[in-house]
Amino acid sequence: MPGTNLTRAEAQERASIVESQRYEVALDLTVGPETFAADTTIHFAASPGSATFVDLIADSVELVELNGVALDPATAFADSRVQLPGLAAQNTVRIASTQRYTNTGEGLHRFVDPADGEVYLYSQFEVPDSRRMFAVFEQPDLKATFAFTVTAPARWQVVSNQPTPAPTATGTKAGAQGSDWAEQEIATWAFEPTPVMSSYITALIAGPYAEVRSELTSRDGRTIPLGVFCRASLSEYLDADYIFEKTREGFAFFEEQFDYPYPFDKYDQLFVPEYNMGAMENIGAVTFTEAYVFRSKVTDAMRERRVVTILHELAHMWFGDLVTMRWWNDLWLNESFAEYMSTLGVAEATEWTECWTTFVASEKSWAYRQDQLPSTHPIVAPISDLEDVLVNFDGITYAKGASVLKQLVAWVGREPFMRGVHDYFVKHHHANTELQDLLTELEAQSGRDLGEWSKLWLETAGVNTLRPVFELDADGRYTSFAIAQSAVAEYPTIRPHRIAVGLYGEASDGSGAVRRIQRLELDIAGELTEVPELVGVAQPELLLLNDDDLTYAKIRLDERSLATAAARLGDLDDSLARALVWGTLWDATRDAEFPASRFVDIVLAHIGRETASTTLRTLLGQLLLSAASYVAPERRTATLERVADALWRLAIDAEPGSDRQFQFVKSFGQLAGTSEQLDTVQGLFDGSLPLDGLDIDTDLGWELLIALAAGERAGAAEIDARLAEDRTASGNQSAAHARAALPTAAAKQAAWELVWDTSDQPNAIVRATGLGFTRASDRELLVSFVDRFFAALLPVWESRSYQIVEELVDGFFPAPLANVALADATRAWLSANPAAPAALRRMITEHLAGVERAVRVQQADLEA
Repeated sequence: MPGTNLTRAEAQERASIVESQRYEVALDLTVGPETFAADTTIHFAASPGSATFVDLIADSVELVELNGVALDPATAFADSRVQLPGLAAQNTVRIASTQRYTNTGEGLHRFVDPADGEVYLYSQFEVPDSRRMFAVFEQPDLKATFAFTVTAPARWQVVSNQPTPAPTATGTKAGAQGSDWAEQEIATWAFEPTPVMSSYITALIAGPYAEVRSELTSRDGRTIPLGVFCRASLSEYLDADYIFEKTREGFAFFEEQFDYPYPFDKYDQLFVPEYNMGAMENIGAVTFTEAYVFRSKVTDAMRERRVVTILHELAHMWFGDLVTMRWWNDLWLNESFAEYMSTLGVAEATEWTECWTTFVASEKSWAYRQDQLPSTHPIVAPISDLEDVLVNFDGITYAKGASVLKQLVAWVGREPFMRGVHDYFVKHHHANTELQDLLTELEAQSGRDLGEWSKLWLETAGVNTLRPVFELDADGRYTSFAIAQSAVAEYPTIRPHRIAVGLYGEASDGSGAVRRIQRLELDIAGELTEVPELVGVAQPELLLLNDDDLTYAKIRLDERSLATAAARLGDLDDSLARALVWGTLWDATRDAEFPASRFVDIVLAHIGRETASTTLRTLLGQLLLSAASYVAPERRTATLERVADALWRLAIDAEPGSDRQFQFVKSFGQLAGTSEQLDTVQGLFDGSLPLDGLDIDTDLGWELLIALAAGERAGAAEIDARLAEDRTASGNQSAAHARAALPTAAAKQAAWELVWDTSDQPNAIVRATGLGFTRASDRELLVSFVDRFFAALLPVWESRSYQIVEELVDGFFPAPLANVALADATRAWLSANPAAPAALRRMITEHLAGVERAVRVQQADLEA
């Protein structure tokens, strides 16, 4: 849409002209099921005689009034901007507009619950979508106060950034929120103005949400009201007491670490439908995906991830909300800081004490993958416009940034780091900052000059690789030892690291465990760092660089350590060390240095003893990708069959009711393809083959039915029957997944038409349909869609929202083909469309990189 892509230059120019002060936003949510009314008044200072614009994505604008003078909406409003000429030193603009609800998870999302017909609304504004709800200066450095007044059905909950006031009855109205509604009582909620804040973290959540209330006492003695909300039809599954418990633990931890009390008036957490991400840090009104309301059994990894997410968003209340970046190039600092602090808090303040293992298995593997794509970028990314921001919610922004912050804490010391963060909050609260503002405080507290560190770590892209280099004497002792550091040619930066080196061997207690027997911590820099402390030390069974995961770098094992890992990885009794070894094996496999088939063998040999749930989940994903796309095509079918059989055996052998049993069954269902394997799935599904301790609940039942559909053991009738028993949002999504997974050309065609040829499906259905579409044991089913996929890219970019385009591209790119022909077709599109939008080209370039990597790894596996 023309005019929607605000550039940094435009934002800087506007900030030099305008000082926003306060907003008064009146919203009428009783207009109907498609649109709502917004009446926005903005008070702001400006350079006299200057001109500027207000951002607004609206169906129509009925009134524009600047300093008491009416402007013609037909000329003032165009290209999603309202032009404001001839400004005074002090200005008031009033804009009345008709706004449209979305079903894409952007702006003000509207959802109708299939379980009971109730309507639920929630806002999602990051990055540039508060302008979909009201007229606004849509940039983070034009902070202001916001006073919302909301008219809605009186029986609804209405939640925003400030405490919810008592509503005022305003009469009755028929058809509010839908023609099927009877006449209803209507009310108006007039919220107190917020503190000074950025527009992207304002919020509105409205509907008949179920609510649970509690409170806590802040360290400054204030009582902070707490709320937890979800849809009424999910309320029986809402474990609010546990959520409040983790929230209290997080509050206490962060207030102590930051030495700064919670800076806002209340803290509500709302679990909302059809959400595009994990959560969003709206001040005092955090929204979460309702996948975190567990109606069925979930993995321990998922339960831990929910706690990490709760603390991630809470950390944002200080870092991101109290103090906010000036422009989106420092988005990484918001997200990385919250990711680092949430992991630290979960590990030290909750029962999930091995959260740094989770970080290695999940976040670090994401970061390394993202940093080796052609689209990699410095942590401090060059952000020229809003489209740049949208594609930079990635593994660099979150996971690499958090990894580098962990390295920074090791570099400057934890206590100086936290004191510097405290000083940063004290100096810059309610304001906007840049990276240097934080580094200044950390330098003052630590005595370290961080200028060079920042340049090497934050302003350059790419990941280094660390390898041990040594010589041994006849007795097996090191006569020399050094750590070699390398970088790829495209990103040749060699960085300073604070790392630990761990030496592991047979435990002396007779337990048979492999355990750390010596640890050395040191600084390294340059391409080769000598480690004289290890000269004369006996070579251990396993030597682990970056022990305790202090830095961000890929590591390699020497031959003896690799042999020990292959034979005894399950004996390694420290979960963090295991995660690091698993990670280095995976990195070497992806880099075509280690045969994918051998990686599969090692995983199958040791995964049955893995106790860390997220490590297990990550490994299972890597195992499935290796079997399906990384082993040589000549042995793919046999490998897939062997892996599926092994997973079923592991499920049988696992402790009944355990997380491992549950994960092995789920992964087995994803791979089941032979007649015997599908017989097993059928038996689990219909109860004729029970597995001790395994409950086939609603969601696991859907997963098994999807496996049966993909294996031609179930069809539309069975899917419809299951849906009739689960007439919920999750049921609708699972049914869409199952229909798209049916292994026929007609089913794939129907899935394509559902979401590509029409635009009425919500984001969650688009996502679920893509998951089923690319599930094809007969990959020939996808071949005919390759040309159609590329032909449709530009039309959908021009006609759909960014979020839906991303769902379509990621969901329907035929990655399972993983062959030269797909790589050639992808390169051909990129070559033929050099002027395509940069964000779209980036998506396609990343998928091409995945295919090219798969082809390289397949060839290496074949040659091995």
